[in-house]
Amino acid sequence: MQEERTEISSLGEFGLIDHLTKNNETVNAGTILSVGDDAAVIDNFGKQTVVSTDMLVEGVHFDLMYNPLKHLGYKSVVVNLSDIYAMNATPTHITMSLAITNRFSVEALDEFYEGVYAACEKYNVDLIGGDTTTSLKGFIISVTAIGEVTPDKFITRSGAGTGDLICVSGDVGSAFLGLQLLDRERRIFLEHPGVQPDLGDRTYILGRLLKPEARMDIVEWLKANEITPTAMIDVSDGVSSEVFHICKQSGLGAVLYEDKLPIHQEAKEMAYEFKLDPTTCALSGGEDYELLFTVKQDDYEKLVLNEQISVIGYTTAKEEGMHLITRSGNKHTLLAQGWNAFDTKK
Repeated sequence: MQEERTEISSLGEFGLIDHLTKNNETVNAGTILSVGDDAAVIDNFGKQTVVSTDMLVEGVHFDLMYNPLKHLGYKSVVVNLSDIYAMNATPTHITMSLAITNRFSVEALDEFYEGVYAACEKYNVDLIGGDTTTSLKGFIISVTAIGEVTPDKFITRSGAGTGDLICVSGDVGSAFLGLQLLDRERRIFLEHPGVQPDLGDRTYILGRLLKPEARMDIVEWLKANEITPTAMIDVSDGVSSEVFHICKQSGLGAVLYEDKLPIHQEAKEMAYEFKLDPTTCALSGGEDYELLFTVKQDDYEKLVLNEQISVIGYTTAKEEGMHLITRSGNKHTLLAQGWNAFDTKK
């Protein structure tokens, strides 16, 4: 009798996590927050410790044909620090583990670590350990980020309340469109190796993809202005996916406004060139590493003082569902169509 087989792709990334951790029980008194948020939280007698781990896999998360190794080293650190900031914490240390094939030289790894150390220096983080091993196929990067937070001041995805404002830092959709541009040039090069890439001076969207930044400045500004988000998450899988995460954890619905989504002009131009809807790119693109958070309405007057923060909607009762109000005033059901790491058909 053939055993039943469930394909990982049928669950998706987050469904798989929910499945594998449904019976997970913590036994240590110091474990404050475990699986299910941007990072775990551990009580370390004074400051509370925040821990997050992420992997980057060649051919899945990056393509070395157009990802310079120095940029990749920088990005591999930043995407992990972003999770720490999303907890309202300060990153302090990282560990870096690599699996590498024999096609990499010492010089190539030196270039990668130039980016790693540049990110550590910018964000005042110490590299304190890690591991290296052989990979039979492809380059694999695993980073663990460790941070600290004042006791019980960490912010989860589950604290939002009905009527809270939904905010996002910076702009969204640019990294996705940078990826579309590089992928187009990669395909052209593979078909015509003599053709030089035409990146059209799209330096902004390319930078957003290849060298993202964690929003340390936003966390510091919120603290300085005594604004405490009720829930927070970083935008790695697209705005709609992150809003769904917060609403699921907080037991809420949401309304977003299309005309409030912050989209850079260069991203809009690139979207039109690819015959894509800029709004769809912003909602479902991912890899922006901005902060998406909710605040009480009382904080609105303070928020508008920061041009780097956009109020894009508000939370509702769960039974009201998730909706997007278009520029023309139409109301559509909001879909979470973020990137699925286990969808091999993409």
